[in-house]
Amino acid sequence: MIGKAIRLERIMNRNTGRSVIIPMDHGFSLGQIYGLHDMPEIISAVSEGGANAIVLHKGMVRHGHRKTGPDIGLIVHLSASTSLNPDPNDKVSVCSVEEAIFLGADCVSIHINLGAPNESKMIEEAGVISRQCTRWGMPLLIMIYPRGEGVDTRDPEAIGLCVRVAEELGADIIKTSYTGDPETFAAITSACAVPVLIAGGEKGGDIESLAMIREAVGAGAAGVAMGRNAFQRDNPAPFIRAITRVVHQNATPEDALGGDV
Repeated sequence: MIGKAIRLERIMNRNTGRSVIIPMDHGFSLGQIYGLHDMPEIISAVSEGGANAIVLHKGMVRHGHRKTGPDIGLIVHLSASTSLNPDPNDKVSVCSVEEAIFLGADCVSIHINLGAPNESKMIEEAGVISRQCTRWGMPLLIMIYPRGEGVDTRDPEAIGLCVRVAEELGADIIKTSYTGDPETFAAITSACAVPVLIAGGEKGGDIESLAMIREAVGAGAAGVAMGRNAFQRDNPAPFIRAITRVVHQNATPEDALGGDV
């Protein structure tokens, strides 16, 4: 397990045990969206903002290396679907753990939607990938959500099920939805032995977004994996720097935004 431990330190802050991850895998599902037109430029901004890691699909690892900024952890995403699919919740594997190692990944991530018609296939593929991660000493981030017809995406029991399934599959880090309530989310994180990060969601106001993160961290979240809400800002670096202050320094949203940016 020493390989996993070494790699995990490149995406988790060893002092706080928390992480700020910026997923930028959205182009596969949504196309040429705002914020992801110039990948080296946005990766540089994210790096300069102090994020712990980014999430990319394999093709963008080769073409999306940052221009400037400090080093940053690399998570290669193995799952994909497009918005044109009759069921966008159906995720399939498009990359292997071995490919991710070749690309220099510090971690790999997969996506599971519980409640979707092809849930069983996604869970089966997750089991295979988890086994490969154990073999190669590669950390596994499982992004898992309750999604499907008639599924309440904020239901604490459903989110709790997601977290438990990911942990049972062997996840080293879990990303899921925030319940919106610190009491119910604390019950979920306290019953999980691995770090749980909340999803950032679509773009929102600065104070509101940071307040949500601080509330979730207070309820046991190990940080945030925030994509569009971070990289679609006109000036992402200062906002990401504020996120890191909230996650790693327990700053209030006002203090985080008022720091030296």
